[in-house]
Amino acid sequence: MSLDISKRLQDINEWLQKEYAGIRTGQANPGLLDGVKIESYGARVSLQQVGSVGIEDARTLRVSLWDSSQVASVEKAVREADLGVSVVSDSSGLRIIFPELTSERRAQLLKLAKTKLEESRVSVRSVRDDSMKELERQFKASEIGEDEKFAQKDKIQKLVEDTNTKLESLFNKKERELQQ
Repeated sequence: MSLDISKRLQDINEWLQKEYAGIRTGQANPGLLDGVKIESYGARVSLQQVGSVGIEDARTLRVSLWDSSQVASVEKAVREADLGVSVVSDSSGLRIIFPELTSERRAQLLKLAKTKLEESRVSVRSVRDDSMKELERQFKASEIGEDEKFAQKDKIQKLVEDTNTKLESLFNKKERELQQ
């Protein structure tokens, strides 16, 4: 049972990491382009399948495509993704330039990060509640004894507290990135 809980809590942690990777800071981050899908030879594929993404400098990403005929479709896909970045094509691929964040935009992104943190906390509470209900059900059905029930409750609460600490740590890291 605790394996299932650990897996569900780990999934919540990974979800928050992915959500935070998609929140743009003032610095170039290749993870921001993970969600961009390109029309390539009649199929929608991720950017990583048509080229490589590297950091050129603090506010610029370099996209090197394996097929130079894809430049226009990649440029279009990045623009349509509405990431708030500038896209410039040149002879060796694309440059994606991150503008400096305004204080208003930083505040909006911080609010979004807090919202994502709260969503993940709600999910953690849901996992805890489901687990506690299952323990009560097992206890009432005489599948486990009272000592086992309390031991499992303590174990579940420890997992929940550890997960909440990790989630808070992710938020604090994103908050620091947004303040730079």
